[in-house]
Amino acid sequence: MDKGDRAGLAAFFIGCLFFAFLGGAYIVLAQVFPYRFLDDAYRAGWALVQQRHTIDNPFTQTDQWREARTDARGVTIYDPARAANGYTLYTSGGRTQAYLIDMHGQVVHRWQADYSKLWQTTPDGRTPQPDRLMYFRKALMYPNGDLLAIFIAAGDSPWGYGLVKLDADSNVLWKYHGATHHDLYLSDDGRVFTLTHAFRNKPIRGMPNLSQPWLDDYLVELDGRSGKELRKISLFEALWDSRYQPILGAAPNFAMQDPLHTNSVQYLGKALGQTFAPAQGNGDQVLLSMRHPGLAALLDLKSGEISWALRGSWLGQHSMRVRPDGTFTIFDNYGNFENHNMSRILDVDPSSQAIVWQYTGTDQHPFSSPLRGAVATLDNGNRLITESDGGRLFEIAANGDLVWEYINPIRGGDQEQYIPVVSSGQRMAADQLTPAFRRTLNTR
Repeated sequence: MDKGDRAGLAAFFIGCLFFAFLGGAYIVLAQVFPYRFLDDAYRAGWALVQQRHTIDNPFTQTDQWREARTDARGVTIYDPARAANGYTLYTSGGRTQAYLIDMHGQVVHRWQADYSKLWQTTPDGRTPQPDRLMYFRKALMYPNGDLLAIFIAAGDSPWGYGLVKLDADSNVLWKYHGATHHDLYLSDDGRVFTLTHAFRNKPIRGMPNLSQPWLDDYLVELDGRSGKELRKISLFEALWDSRYQPILGAAPNFAMQDPLHTNSVQYLGKALGQTFAPAQGNGDQVLLSMRHPGLAALLDLKSGEISWALRGSWLGQHSMRVRPDGTFTIFDNYGNFENHNMSRILDVDPSSQAIVWQYTGTDQHPFSSPLRGAVATLDNGNRLITESDGGRLFEIAANGDLVWEYINPIRGGDQEQYIPVVSSGQRMAADQLTPAFRRTLNTR
């Protein structure tokens, strides 16, 4: 082959590559066949790269660890006269354990469960992440020491991995292999309400930019004694079929793969159904926080539809809970817009939409958690706040004074510069625990 032939062949190949580039660009921009297959293959390949990077660098590449903001560890503030004294349950990133501590920060009990000893696959049949990339996203303790705990994993989607009920000795009482995530709620009659999610490939008319596949969230009701699934409701369909459907049409671009990102659930019951005005006396409903559309919403369990929804000034919120006075509390992750005090706690009147109380942190004790976070109203009216990204739990009085503070003592990294997130907190008074369980606590 002479030089002219070689030059012609080279020009031919360059021309083919140029037209292939143009064709590929058109396929991607116009999203015509075979765009979907190419996009799925690209995303799957990129997910594998990211997953491997996560396994190799858990401290910097997962959202379970953050740079420690302080060298302090354990209880740093305690006012026994003003605090709601008792025991505090919390979960920590980087491990599938839950800890019960006293007011001085001593661990008096712990629970532990390895995912690999419960299941060999994810709920949808994939190979799971290793145990060291999992943790209990939320845990709830019963008075007798039984524990409900949600498994989630880093570097995977769906990240919800399952729910387990353990006894006080960490023996498995039952397990539910659904993609549970974020939150749990235990009704007075023992039913368990939680959230699951799963990918769907259903195109939605009116949402042409919705990714395929996309994550849908589900409200799941379980029998607390057996773990048997009693009810499962698609939250996307519940919202889409309601009068609040237009809110989905205004979903932000970043939410096209995960349009709802529901992150908290509370069953109202009879008493709160009467005091929470939007429920109109119907307590057979659940309050939901839908982060991406910024919604507080009520789901009617009988009709399966959203009966009420409200958008407010909060941003990226978590942990919505109706209070006995008829207001509802929100952990507002991004809504404060102050340096080092990004987050705030709000009490909102659902009828007037007015913020009737708030806590925003101080210069001395900044308050900022871009991800996760929780707030619980205690028996004496104080609030127990879980500042997840700070690895901190703290209790405030009604005037905002800190009366108790606990910094997660666990550290990681070659210089112990990383702190695992704290994602759930629960306070129980000593007399709320059964005598048999109290006798087992390490209170020495």
